[in-house]
Amino acid sequence: MTRKSLTASLLLLSAGVFAQTHPATPAAAETSVNAPVAPAYYYIDPSPLHLDRILPPPPSRNSASTTAELTELHRIEATRTPAQVTQAETDDQEEDIFIFKTVLGPGFTAEALPLTAALSAHVRKDESAAGSPLKKIYHRPRPYHVDSTLHPVCALNAEATSYPSGHSLSGYLLAFTLVQLVPEKRQQIFERADEYVHNRLVCGVHYASDIEASRMVAYAVFGWLTASPKFRQDLAAASEETRRKLGLSPALPQQ
Repeated sequence: MTRKSLTASLLLLSAGVFAQTHPATPAAAETSVNAPVAPAYYYIDPSPLHLDRILPPPPSRNSASTTAELTELHRIEATRTPAQVTQAETDDQEEDIFIFKTVLGPGFTAEALPLTAALSAHVRKDESAAGSPLKKIYHRPRPYHVDSTLHPVCALNAEATSYPSGHSLSGYLLAFTLVQLVPEKRQQIFERADEYVHNRLVCGVHYASDIEASRMVAYAVFGWLTASPKFRQDLAAASEETRRKLGLSPALPQQ
């Protein structure tokens, strides 16, 4: 097991233990004297996780690590093919569970699977609730802010919001979710997730360390998600719907 894999596993274990001892807050509108205010999250309030205490700070702008990461981005830019650019641009525009239709087939769509689409949207909301505050804390400039000789091919952001990568956090959280629905496709799902997050580098809009930070956060957040009764209920409904649509047996295979 690599050091990164060990770190991720420990984060998942600690998140699960923490979730058991600190039950997830059910999603409900917060009320004030004047009007109800919808919470920023759906299943969980990520603030008690103190994710900024889990993550190391990103490499500093003038560090050897940042220099090496920029060098790698230039290498990727010099070798990316038109097909890779097209896929990266497509992935840049999509942040839902249906990025995995390349694994599960053309029938895996939001229109065909409304319960699964709703689950995806709710997980995305919690991803944003977890990741957006971290972006503000670390305020890391994007690679093209630092190195004007890069030529990104995806949507640009004027704000310093590089760390962690929101697309990558979504990709990993949705992969963890989908594996619960279709464990038979575990390997292919994780391979597609790796491709999806690598495309942030092909786009030229993130550093490799942004992606690794997202992976760490995803393990912690997913451990917390699994403690939510509402998440487990929606997961079961989406599992039944997806497996029926894909022609799989209703009973999940033993792991």
